[in-house]
Amino acid sequence: MALKETLSYSDGVKGWPSFYSYLPDYMVGMNSYFYTFNRGNLYRHNTGSIRNQYYNVNYKSSITSVFNVEPQTIKLFKTMSFESDDAWAVTSLSTELSTGSMLSTNFVEKEAEWFSFIRANASTVNFKLRSTNGIGVLINYLAVAPLGSFELTFSVSLSSILSIGDNMYYQPAATPGTSRKIGVVTNVNRTTNIITIATILNTPTIGDFIFFYKDPVAESHGARGYYMRFTLENLNTNAVELFSVGSSIMKSYP
Repeated sequence: MALKETLSYSDGVKGWPSFYSYLPDYMVGMNSYFYTFNRGNLYRHNTGSIRNQYYNVNYKSSITSVFNVEPQTIKLFKTMSFESDDAWAVTSLSTELSTGSMLSTNFVEKEAEWFSFIRANASTVNFKLRSTNGIGVLINYLAVAPLGSFELTFSVSLSSILSIGDNMYYQPAATPGTSRKIGVVTNVNRTTNIITIATILNTPTIGDFIFFYKDPVAESHGARGYYMRFTLENLNTNAVELFSVGSSIMKSYP
């Protein structure tokens, strides 16, 4: 079903500045009040105690904007901040290189301003990020107890960066340039150079190159790109004010 919205035109700006979720049949301003008709019923707006409620349906407030200082420079967007009397959720955050989002509970209020570090989405898989690390060629693959667990053995020392909970991948020797997820690391033995995975999603073969990808949320270093587009949402049915939105931005160095 296609999304439908009501657009408002402003003579002052000669454009369409606002989008509204409610869908009236007819609208009119009269005696300093705004009236609409919906399914034959007459409504007067901005008079009830419940905000964001139209025709007995609760809606959300949504604001989409862009940070684009120094448009020709690749930047690292480290944080999101806003001045408001309520916490907002960042439901969409994207650059031309990455995506992310932040719950309203991720923001901490400090001196009447809300702050949060920019986090990648939990489902993000981008092997170009620094959270991707190679291990080496697999020399042995063995099923062990409990049922469904497997051990992967290497001839090289396992990096101290590797930890339980990391996502393990392999690049098939027969098809270079492709990658498949093996599973999640459940144990690391650096004495024997053996990694244990409890549940195998795809089975590697001896000679395949193995690498791991750390948790994208925990390893988030911000959003990198020329610009950052974001959407803020608020579900509060009380009056909420949003005064400004900002970000800590620095030049990105390769």
